[in-house]
Amino acid sequence: MECPQLNSPEITSNEFGVLNKINQLINLIETLRGKNGCPWDQKQTPGSMSIYLIEEMYELVEAIIRNETDNVCEELGDVFFHILFITSIYKEKGKFDLEEVIGKVTEKMLRRHPHVFGDTRVENVEAVRKQWHHIKQTEKSDAPSTSVLSSVPKSLPALMRAYQISERAARTGFDWDDISGVMAKAEEEWKEFKIEVDSDPEKETNQRKKSLEFGDVLFTLMNVARFAGIHPETALAESINKFEKRFKFMETEFSKEGRHMDSATKIEMNQLWEKAKQKFQD
Repeated sequence: MECPQLNSPEITSNEFGVLNKINQLINLIETLRGKNGCPWDQKQTPGSMSIYLIEEMYELVEAIIRNETDNVCEELGDVFFHILFITSIYKEKGKFDLEEVIGKVTEKMLRRHPHVFGDTRVENVEAVRKQWHHIKQTEKSDAPSTSVLSSVPKSLPALMRAYQISERAARTGFDWDDISGVMAKAEEEWKEFKIEVDSDPEKETNQRKKSLEFGDVLFTLMNVARFAGIHPETALAESINKFEKRFKFMETEFSKEGRHMDSATKIEMNQLWEKAKQKFQD
């Protein structure tokens, strides 16, 4: 499929300013990596920088979840810097440069949106999703035959990887018919986990079995979320943030009394927790 050409209007003064800023940042990176640059920056590799990129991505996601606009802007800048830094290293090696990176992703996005840049028509978001994955599979048709699960990175956090694994498996038709089926499965897995726990109250044996059963519970609940149209990673992150706000509120309240949390009784904690729940309901 030929990629349609995008219109190329004259660059506006604002866009020219953006391009200048990008060039300034690229020049800054090249200076840092250059002969008289920074020893730390000079020794970095794509592998070492990828770790920092992952850290910055998590900080960006947290800022987005917290809806902290200023931090989102700053963290986007950090992520962008790391992307340019890694690109610069490959450019030094004569592998590719930023122009090629942008060119490849632009071609890919054009190719995967034939309903926008071509004559294809789609009716809804689900149709777009199916079309996207069909085109993606077509692009890989010349590659050696591999599992539909092979494209899911093993380095992803377990919950995110579980979601992507299940989503890809579901595209083959290997899935529950509806959410009631997967919810029933979740209840079944919980009962199996409970049996293992009840059979070993002292936690002395069967740790491996309990771990596997609990993993099944989490994996099935993740599929419940998928059927409900909820991403489990986002849902869990929001719940963690809610808990964190409520717990910190409790700590602050006890601190006002000159006390630490560990000096409080269970009744006092529960009373203050209810107060925290009223204060932070979302």
